[in-house]
Amino acid sequence: MAHRSLELTFLGGTGSITGARYLLDSRECGVLVDCGLYQGFKNLRRRNHSPLPTRRLDAIVLTHAHLDHSGHLPRVVRDGYRGPIYCTPGTAALCGLLLPDSAATQLHDAAFANKKGYGKHHPAEPLYTAEDVARTLDMLRPVEFGERFGLPDGLHGKFTRSGHILGAASLCVDDGARRVLFSGDLGREQDIMMAPPEPRPPADVVVLESTYGGRQHDGDDPAEVVADLIRRTAARGGTVLIPAFAVGRTQALLVLLYQLRRARKIPEIPIFVDSPMATSTIDIHAAHAKDHRLSRETCEAAFAIAEYVRDVDASHALDKRSEPAIIIASAGMATSGRILHHLKRFAPDPNSAILLAGQLASGTRGGALAAGADTLKIHGRHVQVSAEVAHLDMLSAHADQEELLGWLEHGDAPRHTYLVHGEPSASDALRHTIEEQLRWPVSVPDYRDTIDIYAL
Repeated sequence: MAHRSLELTFLGGTGSITGARYLLDSRECGVLVDCGLYQGFKNLRRRNHSPLPTRRLDAIVLTHAHLDHSGHLPRVVRDGYRGPIYCTPGTAALCGLLLPDSAATQLHDAAFANKKGYGKHHPAEPLYTAEDVARTLDMLRPVEFGERFGLPDGLHGKFTRSGHILGAASLCVDDGARRVLFSGDLGREQDIMMAPPEPRPPADVVVLESTYGGRQHDGDDPAEVVADLIRRTAARGGTVLIPAFAVGRTQALLVLLYQLRRARKIPEIPIFVDSPMATSTIDIHAAHAKDHRLSRETCEAAFAIAEYVRDVDASHALDKRSEPAIIIASAGMATSGRILHHLKRFAPDPNSAILLAGQLASGTRGGALAAGADTLKIHGRHVQVSAEVAHLDMLSAHADQEELLGWLEHGDAPRHTYLVHGEPSASDALRHTIEEQLRWPVSVPDYRDTIDIYAL
């Protein structure tokens, strides 16, 4: 039976590439699509500490495991949510790595802030704890791609593959009369690890990411650009430091470095992955082989080229090295965690290099580096940036404007398209292009805008 009312409220992912949260509210239930952490500007980060502005919440559905889509879940559970959390099996497996690591990073950062006496909160406290994460993981309900699953009040959902990372999905929610499609993060047509997104399912309303809505990816061969950067940095005795998401970009970078080393295009310098969770992804990728292009043998060979650094003391020891090396460390936007200690050591070194892979949110240290900042504020003090900085967006796991349009224009026009998960300039550029090329109704919503699906 069709609902007389189905409203969509944008509680995040607006004006930014972080904090994805979209609420579908029927007459009788609330379903939250994604539950991401805000990063970047302070006014956005404050929302992480506020309860979700919703009357009721009966189910949560995740498109994928990256923290900007899943990282707020334990806080919602801490605040009292006890309903199901639906996601793909790959997403559930990765959440089992990312969410505990997020809690541990927050605990470490809070302890470090209290020890050193910086920060505006005394004492500093983590957003959530390991116990909150454990409760959250028990609430995950994995659903296979293509399997229609029930949601409260007669709603149904279905996942299709979106590329991007292991387990990543687009989500279609329908009530029997209207379909609302959430793209999630869309991957590349040609990615080193992931297959391209599946064609867009039919929908009345499309909520489309716009991370690269205003740009085409650089056509240069990323292997050659990365190889050249590594060769010249090693030649001057420096270290190549790469902030990278622990899941997705780290594994893709290792595959790329493995290929370059096999082809003898880079020197045999040590490669370190400074992440306590990274080795676990080998088994996860093997268990979810349908989610990516690589064989188990290739995964094992590529991941074996690095030395994995798990404990904090070993991480700190990397900063005392004087020989050339490659260090891949989380987090991808350089907002927290071990990457900050490495930036304090290597950013002032003119012999070293910082390689930025993919889109970086405004207000983050990664975004500042990409914009050419000559200093970074880390742990309460300003750090000089004298290292070479290279921002290679062709390494991004996000579709560019042409790929977004190609996915969107598949099939009949929706009643309306809403552009989210993009910096304002990127979202508006994609809006303009859709209006000019497709002549479809399209809008860029603001935070807490509410749309009546049946009024479209």
